[in-house]
Amino acid sequence: MTQEEIKRHRVESVLKEIIPEALGGLDDSRINSLLVTDVVCSKGRSDAKVYLEPSFLSPKEQGEALKQLRKVSSYIQNQCKQMEGWFKAPRMTFEFDDQLEKLSRIEELFEQIKTAPSGQKNSGDQNES
Repeated sequence: MTQEEIKRHRVESVLKEIIPEALGGLDDSRINSLLVTDVVCSKGRSDAKVYLEPSFLSPKEQGEALKQLRKVSSYIQNQCKQMEGWFKAPRMTFEFDDQLEKLSRIEELFEQIKTAPSGQKNSGDQNES
């Protein structure tokens, strides 16, 4: 792992901890309780994509939350700079993380496969003389 990758992972880790604190300080109940599942920074660390847990929001509420997050993103960026003493913080874009939903669906499918009847016997087993 290169020195640049180590720095990027460190920034991602720090942002993953301090973004929820910044969100929690907001008065908007639609976004102050959102859970951050992951943060991915660009190579130069000037941009960061913040993934949020969508489980308790309807698609309409998710759209409203994203709209509100776009409005307060500069506030969150400033909060991150102040909390960490950074000169500059990454520009943040927010989106809801559907990976947990996909993982859950895959696990359901594996469970169905495991509990499904085994089907017909092998034709070689039926022709014993």
